[in-house]
Amino acid sequence: MCQLLGMNCNVPTDIVFSFTGFATRGGRTDVHNDGWGIAFFEGAGVRHFVDYQAAVASPIADLIRRCPIKSKNVVAHIRKATQGRVALENCHPFVRELWGRYWVFAHNGDLKNFMPALDGPYHPVGTTDSEWAFCYLLQQLRKRFGDTPPATPELTAALRDLTRDIGTYGIFNMMLSDGSALFAHCATNLHYIVRKYPFAEARLSDEDMTVDFSRVTTPNDRVAIIVTEPLTANETWTQFGQNELKVFIDGVPID
Repeated sequence: MCQLLGMNCNVPTDIVFSFTGFATRGGRTDVHNDGWGIAFFEGAGVRHFVDYQAAVASPIADLIRRCPIKSKNVVAHIRKATQGRVALENCHPFVRELWGRYWVFAHNGDLKNFMPALDGPYHPVGTTDSEWAFCYLLQQLRKRFGDTPPATPELTAALRDLTRDIGTYGIFNMMLSDGSALFAHCATNLHYIVRKYPFAEARLSDEDMTVDFSRVTTPNDRVAIIVTEPLTANETWTQFGQNELKVFIDGVPID
């Protein structure tokens, strides 16, 4: 299956270090070579990059590794296809509008026979179960709350209900963000770490790369990294519980 990577921070931060290790799993240290994608929130806009090539061979992925784009919310994905051919329209993350702002979604898993009625404005362009699930999520949120965006506690409760329902069709690890918060749901495997003062050195597991974060941060910075499998060999990561949904705001997991 695929792998997920998310970042949520209290100040705009680049994801070059984490993405370098993550992208290596897209065809070199792991088998996720059926495409990749990444989305950066910047104000009300989203910088969105996808490619059907493996991340280790993609010139666009190389650009992301070399270009320190800063954002408070990032969602990335490397794909091992289970449903839908290897094609650009099937690459995650997917982007749609709801309540006048962009939403970004990526999924790791496999949903069997999941084809609920889509009777609103959201319809898949590609042929993945993942994009169908994203369209259904947004449709149900609009039906529940109408044209008025809910407060975070109400939105979180709704997403818990929806992810529980969708999860009855198979494996549904997912990340979802509107640029102000990052929601992560674990069906089988997700981990996170919060880097904050005092910062230390981190060493990638998949690449010969080390960063001393104390040299590139301020004491007020706080960065949460959420990923399918831990990216570093010398840090302590926290594993999500099965069927657990967490929301991250300003680099902090909020209950």
